[in-house]
Amino acid sequence: MTRDAATRDRLITAASRLFGKEGYRRVTVREICREAKANVAAVNYHFGDKLGLYREVVDQAIAVIRSGAAAAREGGAGLPAEDRLRHYVHAWLTQLLGGADTHAWIHGIMSHEMSEPTPQAPRIGREAIRPRIEYLSAIIAEILACPVTDPRVRRGTMAVQSHCLWYGRLPRIQAFARAAFPDWPNELADGLAPLADYIAEFSLAGIRLRTPTVGG
Repeated sequence: MTRDAATRDRLITAASRLFGKEGYRRVTVREICREAKANVAAVNYHFGDKLGLYREVVDQAIAVIRSGAAAAREGGAGLPAEDRLRHYVHAWLTQLLGGADTHAWIHGIMSHEMSEPTPQAPRIGREAIRPRIEYLSAIIAEILACPVTDPRVRRGTMAVQSHCLWYGRLPRIQAFARAAFPDWPNELADGLAPLADYIAEFSLAGIRLRTPTVGG
């Protein structure tokens, strides 16, 4: 690896951690270069500016998210809809929690983009989140034997997503969780599989109710 390539990689690694922790707006180019042990002009040289570096970090985050969604689709290929949903929950929780330390920067960037969106937010929604939502929506529509536009599909999709995301956030909100739920046991003590099983079966039970459509 050339010296330029090594510097570029260090900048991306440092920026990924800092953007994930603090968000785009709170991180300075000087901080990134200090952590990357690079000259302060290196960001402009390799990426044009801070936003260019952030775009590169977002590109890598989107690639990881899309690879997880693709693995869920491939693993569930050919299975009945309910089994595809089970596989989806297991695969996504594994991505959210199985590599919690490795992917902490990605979860941080997603959280910051939801609370303080940057110009990259629409692309993240379109390229990283929408394919996952469309896949899960198609599964739920098949289970319900209804069009994907049925409001029950939208609500069911958001219910599954929200349930998984709550547990996916636990490693980053431990202090809050301990204060809010002091008597609750560690639900991850026995690993991911029992939790994923519960979320999947809970979701399927709600979907199977086939609640009549109310409103739009």
